[in-house]
Amino acid sequence: MARREKVMRMSVEQPLWRALTAYRVLTMLYAIGLFVAAYSAFARPWLAIGYYALLAAWTLATVPKVSGAASCTKRFLAVDLGVALTGILLTPVAVEHWRVVEGGPTLPSIWTAGSVLAFAIKGGWRWAAFASLLVGVANVVQRGAFSRDTVHNVLLVCIASIAIGYVVEVARASERTLARALEIEAATRERERLARDIHDSVLQVLAMVQRRGTAIGGEAAELGRMAGEQEVALRTLVAGGLIPTSYASEDVSQGAVVRLVEEPDAPEAPGGDDATGAASCDLRLLLAPFAGSQVTLSEPGAAVPLAARAARELTAAVGAALDNVRKHAGADARAWILVEDEPDAVVVTVRDDGPGIPEGRLAQAEGEGRLGVALSIRGRLRDIGGTAELISVPGQGTEVELRVPRTARDARGKAESER
Repeated sequence: MARREKVMRMSVEQPLWRALTAYRVLTMLYAIGLFVAAYSAFARPWLAIGYYALLAAWTLATVPKVSGAASCTKRFLAVDLGVALTGILLTPVAVEHWRVVEGGPTLPSIWTAGSVLAFAIKGGWRWAAFASLLVGVANVVQRGAFSRDTVHNVLLVCIASIAIGYVVEVARASERTLARALEIEAATRERERLARDIHDSVLQVLAMVQRRGTAIGGEAAELGRMAGEQEVALRTLVAGGLIPTSYASEDVSQGAVVRLVEEPDAPEAPGGDDATGAASCDLRLLLAPFAGSQVTLSEPGAAVPLAARAARELTAAVGAALDNVRKHAGADARAWILVEDEPDAVVVTVRDDGPGIPEGRLAQAEGEGRLGVALSIRGRLRDIGGTAELISVPGQGTEVELRVPRTARDARGKAESER
C-alpha cells in the first residue's frame, strides 16, 4: 500500500542546542575553577561562594530548558540573563578593587556568553543584539569606565552572538524551503500514481461509454455525452488539479513543520499580489470548470496571475460568451477557449464553429433591449479597465477576444475609496 508523508520534521539547529547545553555546564565549572584558583583575591569570598552555588544549581536545573526552542521560553531567557548580569554587577563587591582595575574576570566569566547565545539561537540576531547590549552595559558599569579589554570582550560576544543568530535564521528559512519542497515532491509522486490508476481504469471506462452511447443513439447518446464531459473534467483534474494543494510552514521544537492548508475561495497564484497590491489568483483555475466534451481549454503551462476581482469578472465574461454559443450556435456547437499570458495583459479568446452573427445583428439586439453582449461581456471588461472585441463572419463562427491589462483593478472599489 502506497504511503505518503503528510508532515515532515527536520532541524539543523538542534545540534546548536546540544552544544549550548554542554557549553553552559563547562563554563560554569570553569568559573568556579577561576574562583578557587584566585580565592585570595576576593574581598568577600562568602558572597562569591553564594553566587557560585546559585550559578551551579541554576545551570544544572535548567539543562532541559536549553534542549530545544520550545522549552527555552522568553521567561527562562530573561531569568537566565538576569543571573549573568547579577554576577557581573556583584564582581566589584566580591573581589578586591585592584583585580577589577586590572581587568580580571567577572564572577560568571565566560558563562555569560552562553546566556547571550541562548537568545541568539531562540530569536535570531535581533534578540542576540539586545542581550549583548545589556551585557556590555553591565560590564562597563562593573569596571567603572571604558577600557580596551572591556570593549574588546563586549564586541567579541556581540559579534559572535549576532553572527550565530543570523545563521540560525538562515537555517530555519532553509528548513522551511526544503520541507515544503519535499512535501510537494511527495504529493506529486502520489498524484502521478493516482493518475496512472485512473487512466488505466476510470478514464478508459468513460471513453468506452461515450463511444458506445454515441453509436447506440437515443437515450444512450445522452449518457455517452455526459460520460464524455466527465472524462474531460476528470482528465483535467488529474493533469493539473482544479485546486492546487497549498502548504504552510511553521517552527516547532525540532524545526520546520509543513502542513496542508485550505485555499480561499479565489485560489492565490504563486505571485501572491499583483502590481497594485491587490490579492491575485490563477486564472486557469477559474476557467478549468468550463472545459468539457464540447469546450476545449488551452492554457499556458505556468500560472496566469491576475487581480482577484478582475479574474472573476473575466471568468464571468467567458461564461457569458459560452452561454451565447449554446443559445445561438446550438447545443452541438463546439467552442475553444485560448488563454494567453502576455507581459502587460491577459488575453482570453472564445471561438465557436457556429453559423456566426449577421452584420448589424448586435446593434439591432441592443436597440431591442437585449444587452447580453453589451453588458455581460463588454460591460464587465470595461469596469475592470479591459476591452472586448467580437469578430463574426456568417458561416464561419464567432470569436470574442477579451483583454485585461495587468494593472486592472476594481474600478468601483477605487471610486468608493476616493469619496
